[in-house]
Amino acid sequence: QVQLVESGGGLVQAGGSLRLSCAASGSIFSTNVMGWDRQAPGKQRELVAEITSGGSTNYADSVKGRFTISKDNAKNTVYLQMNSLKPEDTAVYYCKVTNLKYGSKYNYWGQGTQVTCSS
Repeated sequence: QVQLVESGGGLVQAGGSLRLSCAASGSIFSTNVMGWDRQAPGKQRELVAEITSGGSTNYADSVKGRFTISKDNAKNTVYLQMNSLKPEDTAVYYCKVTNLKYGSKYNYWGQGTQVTCSS
């Protein structure tokens, strides 16, 4: 099992910045992907950004150039720096860890943290 504890959400005006953190503990495989999904009211959950255990990153087109994902391997913590926030970034953000082994994927999500961007 993997436990994820998120922090850093809040209310910000358009153009502002927030930094989300997610501390992971438990059984984290050496091959994994850590990242963030988000879900806005009435919409499906979507990928925001992810980073592999090898350090490769992937971003949703809507956040490229504004959001940066990073991680501290020693602390098993992943961060999401969100700059130039827009009202459409308003959502609950969920930290996600995917363990990979022998072709199987095991997904874990945190409890979510609210990000609200006002215009």
